[in-house]
Amino acid sequence: MHVYLTTAAAVWGLVTGGFALPRAAYRLSVEPDLPWRDARGWLGRGPGGVPLAVVCAVACAAVALRVGARPELGVWLLLVPAGALMARVDLAVLRLPDVLTLPAGAVTSAGLGVCALLPGHGGSWPRALLGGAALFTLYFLLHLINPAGMGFGDVKLAPALGMALGWYGWGAVLAGTLAGFALGAMAGLTLLALRRADRKTAIPFGPFMLLGALGGVLLAAGW
Repeated sequence: MHVYLTTAAAVWGLVTGGFALPRAAYRLSVEPDLPWRDARGWLGRGPGGVPLAVVCAVACAAVALRVGARPELGVWLLLVPAGALMARVDLAVLRLPDVLTLPAGAVTSAGLGVCALLPGHGGSWPRALLGGAALFTLYFLLHLINPAGMGFGDVKLAPALGMALGWYGWGAVLAGTLAGFALGAMAGLTLLALRRADRKTAIPFGPFMLLGALGGVLLAAGW
């Protein structure tokens, strides 16, 4: 069962990452206050399709292998491609568009609410909502303290990640959040050591938030 489920998830990630996301990534990768790039529709091939396909396939397969046939797997398989798209845009232009972050929060909340009504689920919906609120509060405070270091797009992404982690427990929230900060710090120090950045260089934090949350979910799903 796990083999078929993992294979199906990998194929889902390959298809979404390779054929559904690249054009959207191209259109959304513009500086703030600029209109989206013109293209024929939002779904379809575009630049960077192969990396997106590989990332989505690997991440979806890993989640399916770890979570198994629990109801929440459907929510994760929607969030993984969305997260890959957000990371791609953030890396390109240092922004997390509202058109991605806000629906991600809504889908996570509603999807996990439905999962909580189904047999065999592995988490708690009320705790997920509290986790989303906690992570939003943390990132909002960090934004107030240092707006240049913590963009408001990161703040808007935080609720979705907090809910995903909170679904499995407060230990997952802590682990996933700390992992994101640790990965971001390691990347920053590496760039400084290689002289590819200085203390004033802006570094996209969204990809590290997403990687940390993915790691937290993978770790906690088997608890």
